[in-house]
Amino acid sequence: MPRLSLAVLLAASSLAPAQSPTAKPRNIVFLLSDDHRFDFLGFMDRAPEFLETPNLDRLAREGMHIRNAFVSTSLCSPSRASILTGQYMHHHRVVDNQRPVPPGTTFFPQYLQKAGYRTAYVGKWHMGHDDDGARPGFDYWASFKGQGRYFDPVINVNGERQQFEGYNADVLSDLAGEWLKERRDDDQPFYLCVSFKAVHYPFQPAERHRGRYAEAAIDYPETMANTERNYRSQPRWIKERRYSIHGIDHMETGPFDKDPVPDFDALFRGYAEAVHSLDENIGRVMDALRESGHGDHTLVVYMGDNGFHLGEHGFYDKRDAFETSIRVPMLAWAPGMIEPGSATDSMIQNIDIAPTMLGVAGVVARPGARFDGRSFLPILRGQNDRPWREHILYEYHWEWNFPATPTLFAIRTDRYKYVYTHGTWDLDGFYDLQTDPIERHNLISVPAYQERIQAMREQLFTELAQSGGGMSMPLRAPAGARLDQRKNRR
Repeated sequence: MPRLSLAVLLAASSLAPAQSPTAKPRNIVFLLSDDHRFDFLGFMDRAPEFLETPNLDRLAREGMHIRNAFVSTSLCSPSRASILTGQYMHHHRVVDNQRPVPPGTTFFPQYLQKAGYRTAYVGKWHMGHDDDGARPGFDYWASFKGQGRYFDPVINVNGERQQFEGYNADVLSDLAGEWLKERRDDDQPFYLCVSFKAVHYPFQPAERHRGRYAEAAIDYPETMANTERNYRSQPRWIKERRYSIHGIDHMETGPFDKDPVPDFDALFRGYAEAVHSLDENIGRVMDALRESGHGDHTLVVYMGDNGFHLGEHGFYDKRDAFETSIRVPMLAWAPGMIEPGSATDSMIQNIDIAPTMLGVAGVVARPGARFDGRSFLPILRGQNDRPWREHILYEYHWEWNFPATPTLFAIRTDRYKYVYTHGTWDLDGFYDLQTDPIERHNLISVPAYQERIQAMREQLFTELAQSGGGMSMPLRAPAGARLDQRKNRR
């Protein structure tokens, strides 16, 4: 028997087939959104009272809500690479939004193809910013360059660029629906990924929903105000970021100390309208799946690629290690496999998607393949008697074009979070998520926590070192930089 890496053995231990050897493997539909924060789901108590997400609410009602879903890097391209490879950023090496996936990288749909699955990718790819060409692992390809456009997008459909009219999410849902319609009489199992551009900044809803929440009252986050209480114990870079890129005091109408400016209100309402537009298209894809006749034998997973601050700590972005940045919505739906209305508090990460999808298909990865994540298929099936992870790891590498956020490494348990700030003369972070869920109070200097802080710090760096590559940070030259090798030989 070929020798497998430890990571594969750990993953394979949970990759029990979802059906008997003679049964047809389950189809899989993976729905991915952009910048959708974990609590903007209508059924959640934390959601704005006016927000409407009836289709996502239905998925939760008929399936499972994964209440503690996280990304290992809260940035579009690194997170998407982690989803496709099951690896941390320091292994797949996609560390920013400009860097392409290294040649030779294996995506989990390639394993599904070899196992007889028909595969399709519809929507935003983004890894390799200016390239819309088909990537390995997909029989059908419909994508666009970089971030794409919210309206009238140009999409590369199987090698032919086509101009479409209308809202991006509507177009993607149409393409996905047409592909599902073609599967109506097809017995071959399939994997479909629909990767929406929505709700990426600048937030643009479909025209039919523009202004839908124009009169809605906004409940501003407590940590938004520029007060000593909110910044007294925090690292210096956090307050300074509110005046820089992705900070609310960087907005065109100028700084504010008390009452939020109208532009922030428009930003917040536009985000909610874009979420509603996204939800509508989630419903359209689900309708197409049911109409295809395959709904009863399909696993559907919905998640966001990272969170997003809407005023928290004075930010409107992600990238950092605060909860509203690293937590994402995640729902799973599979008639006959997932108990309707169920939920789990287990900490699931984007690195767990790849081994879980292979587990559902009953597919074993090639010998030597590496997964940093684990299959959460037993959790989906209600088999919660196995030990699960006690903490998650997070990493973010400083970007030259968005310099306001430093390199960060974090370890989070179900209660505590330690954040290491690298490369700046500043404080680290330590938060008690039970007593301070909004992370207002940095406890890094409190004597009573020093033993725990030291233990978490040591565990963080021990695991990064043992992981291989976790202690190295690949650099990328700024655009236009001239690198003269002769001048740097000193």
